[in-house]
Amino acid sequence: MERMRQIIASGSPLEPQIGFSRAVRSGDHVAVAGTAPIGDDGSTVGPGDVYAQTVRCLDIAEQALREAGASLEEVVRTRIMLTDVTRWEEAARAHGERFASIRPATTFVEVSRFIDPDWLVEVEADAVLLRAVHQQVPPSGRGIA
Repeated sequence: MERMRQIIASGSPLEPQIGFSRAVRSGDHVAVAGTAPIGDDGSTVGPGDVYAQTVRCLDIAEQALREAGASLEEVVRTRIMLTDVTRWEEAARAHGERFASIRPATTFVEVSRFIDPDWLVEVEADAVLLRAVHQQVPPSGRGIA
């Protein structure tokens, strides 16, 4: 079986310099890198507002997933990184609006800071394409070990 590797770029001039991508699809797995609350104009969205920044991060991550052929329904893990973990409920509200029925494995962690001091949150996501998973399940109903 041939494995596909697809790179999803954000358009940042730093991607080739640093050597990173917004997301990478390898076969049926999609990994979305730490996604910051950056607006289309390059400015920080929602300064001081964890909820608004989380919504923006999720918007960017969702777009990257779509470009890789995945959807929010296929997300199996998210990581929410906050500069102040006591504000986790603000980020959780935005996360819950997208994932209440999907319920991926989720981790909230506190970090000391991000590259831009106005960023209060970054989001990572991992997805497994359901189409590929269903194709691997034999008729007995048992999964591949």
